[in-house]
Amino acid sequence: MTDHARVERRLVADLLTSIGPDAPTCCEGWTTRDLAAHLVVRERRPDSTLGNFVPALAGHSEQVRKAKAARPYEEVIAELRTPPWWSPVSNQLTDELLNAGEFFIHHEDIRRAQPGWEPRTLGHDQQMALWKAAKVNARLSLRDRKPIRIEAPGYGVLQVGDGQPQSVITGAPGELALFLFGRQRVAEVQVTGDQSIREAKLGR
Repeated sequence: MTDHARVERRLVADLLTSIGPDAPTCCEGWTTRDLAAHLVVRERRPDSTLGNFVPALAGHSEQVRKAKAARPYEEVIAELRTPPWWSPVSNQLTDELLNAGEFFIHHEDIRRAQPGWEPRTLGHDQQMALWKAAKVNARLSLRDRKPIRIEAPGYGVLQVGDGQPQSVITGAPGELALFLFGRQRVAEVQVTGDQSIREAKLGR
């Protein structure tokens, strides 16, 4: 059984501890403190995620996150390391499904905002898990765009939309996941055809 979510959680918590609360991230306007708070309230305050789906509640979501970010940094990291068993997004049934991609993306949000970063070497199983996540997000985030083809050599191909693709995005699954979750600036992929997808608002 794969356990990428648990491994990535530990790596994120270790990196947040070592780098401190004031380092930049790839999430615009967020420091490592902000990102750590986001990860914790996502699991411990399900109401904090409602702003992702109901724009009128976005202010409430941000208030909850800021309140958590104001807590001692070490306390926030300790909560991140030990998710509650009852959490709808990190219990034994949902953890791998919902967190393997989430924690990978946010791990890279921290790593790739620092000087001298280099892509990690990921195992085949983790790349497969990230390819699944990339395909799900591609169908969601690209459904209203021109036909786009996603190619992950050795893992598969996905086309969103009918007809001749206007753009072809090629890369390793982890890089494609980053790209499709809105991290186009730091994702190491190749885009052929229409380049406007590089500036599009994708993911979250």
